[in-house]
Amino acid sequence: MDLDRLYLPSIITIFVFAVAAFFVLLKITAPYGRHHSRKFGPSIDARTSWVIMELPAIVLFTASFFAGTNALSFVPIVFFTLWQAHYIHRTLIFPFRMKLGGKTSSLLTTALAVVFNVLNGFNNGWALSRETSHYDASWLFDPRFIAGAALFVIGFVINRQSDAILRRLRGPGETGYKIPQGGLYRYVSCPNYLGELVEWSGWALATFNLAGLAFLTFSVANLLPRALSHHKWYKERFPDYPSDRRAIIPGVL
Repeated sequence: MDLDRLYLPSIITIFVFAVAAFFVLLKITAPYGRHHSRKFGPSIDARTSWVIMELPAIVLFTASFFAGTNALSFVPIVFFTLWQAHYIHRTLIFPFRMKLGGKTSSLLTTALAVVFNVLNGFNNGWALSRETSHYDASWLFDPRFIAGAALFVIGFVINRQSDAILRRLRGPGETGYKIPQGGLYRYVSCPNYLGELVEWSGWALATFNLAGLAFLTFSVANLLPRALSHHKWYKERFPDYPSDRRAIIPGVL
């Protein structure tokens, strides 16, 4: 199969998904976690849902990456390592550390996430390992790679720290919600989402290809409305919620 023939249509599909997701999520809160609703159809166990929807990002990325002629070059291997560091944690570690208390997730949300991760995993793996003109060793010294890799690591750390704060909110046997404190929760309601946006901004800059840009575009379109929904939920549920805390960008939004 000529994967190059699939690459551009897949990229275009991600951009279309991004536009659609942004406007839909501004009107309809995504049915997961605290926003879960039975009106969106059947549900499955939340932990199982998480693994199923994230796993294609590992599998499809790996398959398309090693299908390319540039896969074993040093710079693509560096990118492969960064990607897998995020998604192995996100798929095989993070879901089993969450305190879910028997929660469920919408099967529709899970299915849509699977479709996205199949396309996005393929796009990014193939973009890095096909014949490229700028992924030689000198790319590691390019300002775009250096700045992008730094942002990726910073975002990764923010995301992990924010998730850890959320996990520590509940004691043994507790299932309710509390106001998160500490870290970047001092400034925003969703620093975990902020961390992901920083991370994928860094990825887009460091890879400097269409696949990375498409991924960043979708991340913004998906996470920004979700952060606004979370922020609104906190303010409605907790009368003492910090008034100077923003949704996702400190001091701005």
